[in-house]
Amino acid sequence: MKRLSVFILALLCAIILAACSGDEEKPQNETDSASFDSSDVLNTEGTDVLVDTDEFDVTDTADSCIADRINPYDIVAEKPVIYLYSDEKLQVELNLKLNGELSCTYPKYENGWRVTVDSNGIRGEDGKEYNYLYWEGLCQSEYDFSEGFCVAGSDTAAFLEDALEKLGLDRREANEFIVYWLPIMERNPYNLISFQGEAYLRQAKLDVSPAPDTVIRVFMTFKPLKAPVDIKSQELTAPERKGFTLVEWGGAVIK
Repeated sequence: MKRLSVFILALLCAIILAACSGDEEKPQNETDSASFDSSDVLNTEGTDVLVDTDEFDVTDTADSCIADRINPYDIVAEKPVIYLYSDEKLQVELNLKLNGELSCTYPKYENGWRVTVDSNGIRGEDGKEYNYLYWEGLCQSEYDFSEGFCVAGSDTAAFLEDALEKLGLDRREANEFIVYWLPIMERNPYNLISFQGEAYLRQAKLDVSPAPDTVIRVFMTFKPLKAPVDIKSQELTAPERKGFTLVEWGGAVIK
């Protein structure tokens, strides 16, 4: 009788321990079932799903999505800056009509710029002084490369100094142009360069009141090249500066 009681007690203890052991393992099993990596994923046929990285370029896909959804334009008009000069004090309003979207302006462009111009320079509505008015934009345009220049990257500085003088920029304006573009251009073996005229004026129309006596707008487009090409040389000229003068320079890399 005593042996039977001991057997029954041992059996009950074993059942209780088994039940407790099952409860403790359950959370661990749940955790394990929720933790997996891509190698654990199977397709409907029961074989591993593989991605061929040679055919699927994540970077290209991301870039195409950005281009389609955020920036539908193919050209960035980089750092056009507008200088205004007048010996007389003038209240000037400028309106830029860009075939695209403005991406950055300084001072902030709000339905135009309204500034005071005199012999001391440019003063905004906020009372602050500005060396120039700055804008940058995203646009679509076909620029003219029927004439231009093919310049070795190492010759960029000398070329720009000569070209910008012919186009009417003074030393300070040319210096600021070169400082911006030289690091981008001189690293290329060659650059195919064309300064745009009517094509740019149609792309970025600028209405100024009162109308300037002299307007000089320089917009350089260039294509990086691995080898030189032949191109008809472009003639570069500029009007004589007199009276109320507006000078603008900018550019774009064409790929």
